[in-house]
Amino acid sequence: METDHEESFAELFEKSYKEPERMEPGHKVEAPIVKLTKEWALIEVGGKGEGYIAIDELKDAEGNLIANEGDIVRAWFLRSEEGEMRFTTRIGTGPAARAQLEDAFKDHLPLAGRVAREIKGGFEITLQGGMRAFCPFSHMGLRRDESREAYIGTELAFHIIELDRRNIVLSRREIVEAERKAKLAELKETLHEGDRVRGVVTSIQKFGAFVDLGGVEGLLPVSELSWGRTGKVGDLLSAGQRVEVLIKSLDWENRRISLSLKDTLPNPWDAAAQNWPIGTYHTGTVSRLAPFGAFVTLGEGIDGLIHVSRLGGDKRIGHPQEVLQVGQQIEVLVEDVDVKNQRISLVPAEISREEAENKATLKKYQDQEPAGPMGSLGEQLKRHLEDKNGGEK
Repeated sequence: METDHEESFAELFEKSYKEPERMEPGHKVEAPIVKLTKEWALIEVGGKGEGYIAIDELKDAEGNLIANEGDIVRAWFLRSEEGEMRFTTRIGTGPAARAQLEDAFKDHLPLAGRVAREIKGGFEITLQGGMRAFCPFSHMGLRRDESREAYIGTELAFHIIELDRRNIVLSRREIVEAERKAKLAELKETLHEGDRVRGVVTSIQKFGAFVDLGGVEGLLPVSELSWGRTGKVGDLLSAGQRVEVLIKSLDWENRRISLSLKDTLPNPWDAAAQNWPIGTYHTGTVSRLAPFGAFVTLGEGIDGLIHVSRLGGDKRIGHPQEVLQVGQQIEVLVEDVDVKNQRISLVPAEISREEAENKATLKKYQDQEPAGPMGSLGEQLKRHLEDKNGGEK
């Protein structure tokens, strides 16, 4: 009995130290992390023993550890070194690459790749391990007018959508959409109408500019660029430029965000009464002609109006274009300032001075003392008749 017991104990002892069951490269496991060190993460692979994963594989782009002891990880066997089993969590590396790619295609797993170069219809992608793949432009998830050259050399995540012996076709659309939805959900909690936020101009259009607010784009209309008139959006903004904008409206359901740049700047109308007081003369530029009058730009964001009835003096005109043209410099008198309604009434300086001179003459005439029963009017009429008949004497 003792012999049998001893033999049984020896067998058990031998079994506990025998080599782990042999794995082929590419064998997939889902195992818990049992220990983390500065260099390795140890995983429990059941009766096969412990495996090792390089700790760098469990860090994010900033170098922060994103796994804890007890977490379950998906990994693929690479090789055995000095009796230790080495695994990887990264798709497409080492001798297990083909098996990993098949798993990634079958299970719809993301894999990392570097954008190598632009080719006809898309990009050539170098997968980890050196395998080449193709991603069509339509599957890159590019934003409107986004630079393709900017992607060359970048490391990105992809899904395999086609896999055969010769070709590997990739897509980022689903990943990009998931990232956008996640960022959108986060931004819904932080963005509010009236907030001032910083963003980056992503594209320039005739009607305005699109600005990336950190995962979602907003539209900055041309009318919200500045307090003054804007000819071309490109004169004020350029793609890649960082700007501070104010959120005018939020429509999360339709993913529409309206922005304003001018609302982050001082409103020139706040100081209009001080800068252009009533009764003062200024030189401006005719900016627009309309049937009812001419608009004159006095300063950034400040236009005044000369009503058509004040343009011709004693002469009646049908349209401002009869006496003015856009771009013309003109001296004007500020006749009235309505800050609340953002209106300034103007009069051409020449006409205002003529009117002032006529008023002065009239006042002088009215201030004259009567010279007799007929008053000054009678005296003037008498002199007028005398002058008229003087030549007949």
